[in-house]
Amino acid sequence: MELRSKSVLITGVEGFTGIHLKSRLERAGMTVFGTTKSSCSDLNKFQMDITDTGSIEKVFTQCEPDYIIHLAAISFVGHSDPSEFYRVNTVGTENLLKVISSQKSVPKKIIVASSANVYGNAGGTTRISESESPEPVNHYACSKLAMEKIVTNFFEHLDIIITRPFNYTGPGQAEHFLVPKIVSHFLSSKEVIELGNLDVSRDYSSIDFIVSAYEALLASSSKSDILNLCSGSSISLLEIIELTKSITNKDIEVKINPDFVRSNEVKCIVGDNRKLIAAVGDLKTNDIERILMKMLGK
Repeated sequence: MELRSKSVLITGVEGFTGIHLKSRLERAGMTVFGTTKSSCSDLNKFQMDITDTGSIEKVFTQCEPDYIIHLAAISFVGHSDPSEFYRVNTVGTENLLKVISSQKSVPKKIIVASSANVYGNAGGTTRISESESPEPVNHYACSKLAMEKIVTNFFEHLDIIITRPFNYTGPGQAEHFLVPKIVSHFLSSKEVIELGNLDVSRDYSSIDFIVSAYEALLASSSKSDILNLCSGSSISLLEIIELTKSITNKDIEVKINPDFVRSNEVKCIVGDNRKLIAAVGDLKTNDIERILMKMLGK
């Protein structure tokens, strides 16, 4: 499907993913509209409160996008107010889809970002496929799984894809996320870094891979489906630290801060990307060393 000259609305356009995705889709020749939580002077950006249907309706009176990519969410697992996860991630998404369904002209496709966190500790060290039974272990993951269940109610009326991105990172990600925190400590030549659980492994992709997947999915024939966005391999936290030491030729002492340790921490997550490849082809993935080098300015 040709995307050039089409329009897309990205909710949460000023977030880490939204910024990179906007740039990617504009390079593809699309007109990009976006929503933000705060006011904005950009003509193609609209202030929107996803918990307020009136606010959502106001945005749709100002633009009629051909496509929608819904990224707006409370995404930091350690967020201080658990109720916000459900109010924004679950109910907010339902508000958005209800408003879209009421429009005279509905988008050609809607992509809704969920999270691989819904799998919890499912799968162990094996690759987790979309058929795996979700076992969420925190409020963020529970809110996303509840959101998915709500979204499937709209499959009959709207062309929707739900994505489950695994961990991804890159330049510009907030430092309360793990890899940017590690990179920041090395760039600042800190002698000590305080972390929580050390015995964890994650399936890491680059932000470039994630936004290229979103672009490819917009152009695909996929609909009414759930897809993992992942690399298909995992790396441990300690390996990431050792790689960063090697790239920078710097050392750092790792200390465990009990306040950062989560009792319900998911130990190992590695995704099965075969369904994604079947839908859009084999997208280029950067290994973690290349991602770290880019973040370190190497």
